[in-house]
Amino acid sequence: MTAIDLNADLGEGFGRWRLTDDERLLSVVTSANVACGFHAGDAATMRRVCELAVARGVTIGAQVSYRDLAGFGRRAMDVPPAELAAEVAYQIGALEVFARAAGARVAYVKPHGALYNRVVHDEEQAGAVIDGVLLADASLPVLGLPGSRLLELAAKAGLPPVTEAFADRAYTDEGTLVPRGRDGAVVTDPDAVVERSVSIARAGAVTSHSGASIPVRARSLCLHGDTPGAVELARRVRERLVAAGARVEAFA
Repeated sequence: MTAIDLNADLGEGFGRWRLTDDERLLSVVTSANVACGFHAGDAATMRRVCELAVARGVTIGAQVSYRDLAGFGRRAMDVPPAELAAEVAYQIGALEVFARAAGARVAYVKPHGALYNRVVHDEEQAGAVIDGVLLADASLPVLGLPGSRLLELAAKAGLPPVTEAFADRAYTDEGTLVPRGRDGAVVTDPDAVVERSVSIARAGAVTSHSGASIPVRARSLCLHGDTPGAVELARRVRERLVAAGARVEAFA
């Protein structure tokens, strides 16, 4: 059977504001990408999500970002490599405190938003992220897009690279994500998201924005928690994957 992890971005709130239904999503996913305070999240939110994740047996990952709380980490930024490396390590360390307090550890790292897309091609920024991970914990797996500079540099540094796919995001013919500003960048039809999930898990392929079938080999599948009906959609995806013979389990 194919083994596939289901991850979601969680803890994406701040103070009294909450974006994701963390508790209900944690009953479906196997890995939690927890916001570490730079694009969303705060100390109390990180602590709460870690406690909920441990109670449900969900693996905790650090979702690191550019320092962009106002822009939700989705704005392009130019951060000097040494500064970015320090900020990545800082975010991992902050989450590690709460993960340990809950009885677990930070088990992997995933960039968020603009940083995620930047490190697909930008070797300098990708190297800075890897330097930050090494500074925090030289054994942590790194989650990213197949073929990215990030995963290539992670492997060279001895960090386990883990490939990821998105059932609710449109792909270019080159296997990268269509920028969010373009029409059709987000797949909104629930049935299409479910079928794309099965295709990724079983066939290692997805239909691109232009209609071409492209290879997408992924160990983990991201389910965005900030979309309407996210919890029910996540449940449908998991049920269909299991029905299709996939083994849904965390990679770390």
